[in-house]
Parts: sequence; C-alpha cells; structure tokens
Amino acid sequence: MPVTRPEPGTEPDLDLHDSLDGQVALVTGANRGIGAEIARRLAELGATVYAGTRSVTNEVPDACESVTLDVTQEGDVEAAITRIGDEAGRLDVVVNNAGVGTFGAELHDEAVPILDRTFSVNLRGPTLLAKYALPPLLEREGPRIVNVSSGMGAIEETQSGGSPGYRISKTGLNGLTAYLHGEYADRGLLANSVCPGWVDTELGGEEAPRDVATGAEMPVRLARLRPDSVGGRFWRDGTVLEW
Repeated sequence: MPVTRPEPGTEPDLDLHDSLDGQVALVTGANRGIGAEIARRLAELGATVYAGTRSVTNEVPDACESVTLDVTQEGDVEAAITRIGDEAGRLDVVVNNAGVGTFGAELHDEAVPILDRTFSVNLRGPTLLAKYALPPLLEREGPRIVNVSSGMGAIEETQSGGSPGYRISKTGLNGLTAYLHGEYADRGLLANSVCPGWVDTELGGEEAPRDVATGAEMPVRLARLRPDSVGGRFWRDGTVLEW
C-alpha cells in the first residue's frame, strides 16, 4: 500500500500507534527544550528512547538512555547507531531535533563561521544521521524520520528578516525530507518535516508564545505514525504546509 501524501492546507486524520511498546527511538538534542520533551513523551508511550546529547555530563529525561551524539561528528553518528543496534537490535524512529540559530544579521553581514556551524548542525547532521540510520530503519515495518524544521525555511513564505543560515538550512532540511520520501517511501519509510512554532526555549527565547509541551506535540504525533500512513510533507499543528 503506497504512503499517502495529503495536499497542503489540509488537516488529515493521522493513523497513530497508541503504544510504542517494543519500539526504539533516537532523538537528537534531547537534553533540553523540545528534544527533551519529545524524548520524554516517546518513553511514556513505551518506546526505548536513546536521547542524543553532545556531552556525557548533560542530563536527559528519566527512562531514556543517554547517548553521546554531536551530529556534526560522523564518528559520533556512526557510533550511536552501532550502539543502538548492539543494545536494542532495532531502530524504528529517528527525530532530528538538534538545531542552532543566530538571528538578525543579513547575509552580507553574517560571519562565515556562523554560517558553517548552522549548516553543519541543521542540515549536514540530519543528513549524516539519515545515512547511517536508514539500514536499520528499513528493516522495520513503517519506520519514521521526523525532521524538526521551521516556517522560517518555507520557500512559500517571504524569506526576509535576516537569519540566512537558519532559514537556508531549514529549507535544506525540508529538501532532505522530500528526498527521503521520494527515495524510500516505496520501502515503507515515513519521512516528514514539522514546524513546532515559536517555542520558549534557549533557541526561541523568552518572548516566544509557545511552551515546550505545545511545540513537542506535532513531532511526537509524527513519530507515532502507523505503517502506510502519511509521508513527504511539512506540518504544523496538524495542518500540511506549503514547502
């Protein structure tokens, strides 16, 4: 049965697992903010959750397994996937949540090291993780990759207001989602992007109107999709967005 691809502007009903007992998930950037909340909720649903964090000294949510994972380091990525395979023997869900952003400057004023770091974390990292995670994912029925993106990267939105590295990297992350759907949907992969909204985190800032629980809601729903459900789309609050 082909993976469905609802049209932008629609709010399709999602066929979700009620429980994730027996399943294994990896969440990057899971020691704080949206990532920690996603990891915590997936664990509450019964999944074995590997919470990726850049430092062994960082705390992760209770009931999660801490895994050292700097997504800019290929060795970390490969080691994390190897460890999950050795310990859990399977991988069902990957949530690419780790992200950075520097906001305000226009491209002609932006420092090149800032651009390089932003592209490395926000786009190269998820691409590397997908590369190494795909073999075990594709052994499962209905594996999921959830890419935490942003409306600031939507091509259909006005791309102004500075923050070029963040905007372009999130546009690229959506491109990764579209590629994964086009390449692997016929093998059962459910790849989706999601905008959590403007959330009160270290990245979003205290002026953000959304709390972490609200921001984590849609990524968790996409991580719960049943096989042959929806893929290849960009979401916010249950609505399919234009790319």
